[in-house]
Amino acid sequence: VQLQASGGGLVQAGGSLRLSCAASGRTFSSIAMGWFRQAPGKEREFVAALNWSGGRTYYADSVKARFIISRDNAKNTVYLQMFDLKPEDTANYYCATAKNRGSGWYGEDWGQGTLVTVSS
Repeated sequence: VQLQASGGGLVQAGGSLRLSCAASGRTFSSIAMGWFRQAPGKEREFVAALNWSGGRTYYADSVKARFIISRDNAKNTVYLQMFDLKPEDTANYYCATAKNRGSGWYGEDWGQGTLVTVSS
């Protein structure tokens, strides 16, 4: 599956952004999707994921209660609504098809990143 993320930008601390990820290729509506991020000098980390229907969502502790992942299978798109952004949320954000292997969520097919910069 091919993925195209968008919606990043510069925002002040406390602000909000919504990221979108448009998918094409194999059946989007049957696969789990996730968002991951990589801050400068750090390893890529899991942010959020949801199952094929969007009925089950999963979040990293650092974003729980501030970020909302959702999907619109009719539009082949997954979203990440981010509220109360903090400078430590600054990173390149990547969408990916996702698998849970017991020890955590992992991305398989990756889109290009979209940069989110949060100023203090």
